[in-house]
Amino acid sequence: MVGNFQSQKQHLLQELLRSGVHDRRVLGALERVPREQFVDRIYMNQAYDNVALPIQMEQTISQPLMVAVMTQALQLMGNECVLEIGTGSGYQTAILSQLANHVYSIERHPQLLWQAAQRLHALNVENVSLYVSDGSAGWPEQAPYDRIIVTAASSEIPEPLLAQLAPRGIMIIPVGEPRRQELLRVQNTFFGPRTTMLGGCVFVPLVHDVELSKGDEMKGSREQS
Repeated sequence: MVGNFQSQKQHLLQELLRSGVHDRRVLGALERVPREQFVDRIYMNQAYDNVALPIQMEQTISQPLMVAVMTQALQLMGNECVLEIGTGSGYQTAILSQLANHVYSIERHPQLLWQAAQRLHALNVENVSLYVSDGSAGWPEQAPYDRIIVTAASSEIPEPLLAQLAPRGIMIIPVGEPRRQELLRVQNTFFGPRTTMLGGCVFVPLVHDVELSKGDEMKGSREQS
């Protein structure tokens, strides 16, 4: 089975390379992180198919190409503080942990967060902090962030996230309607946010959770991998 995964992984990496993913550090992170450990058991044989797969709580683990494109667009050099909105399975979190100094990741579903924490711990990931919260509010206590990546779609760029982006920082976020979105790269410049369109995409919606935004459930909910 390990040999099969290795062969499938190499095939996927070649597919990503042909699709325009040329950042060797990003490809290296995708090679090192075992996606099979982040998918549900019933989808194990599809771990290295270039498709999104369902996980619990009606969420998904993103298509590897989308993970690679979003990560490449962040232009990580290794010393950045990154905020991730939507921990999900923890796969994107694990990729980011390979490329940044520290990753702060927010998930609104406690069950998903706990499972992601277990997976990251099993891989000895130590530079990640996880938090149960309303992702649209960000994590102001740890701001500013050099990079922000949002793995759920919003109808507009949330102002709290933009406010937490460091000068010259970069945010990658899908924006648009439920079934038709545009992946945006937002750079915080001296003259204000500068937006670049990266292409069409479809993500699950970014849900504003009133109860979590009150902060009552946030206390003591931090999980350190």
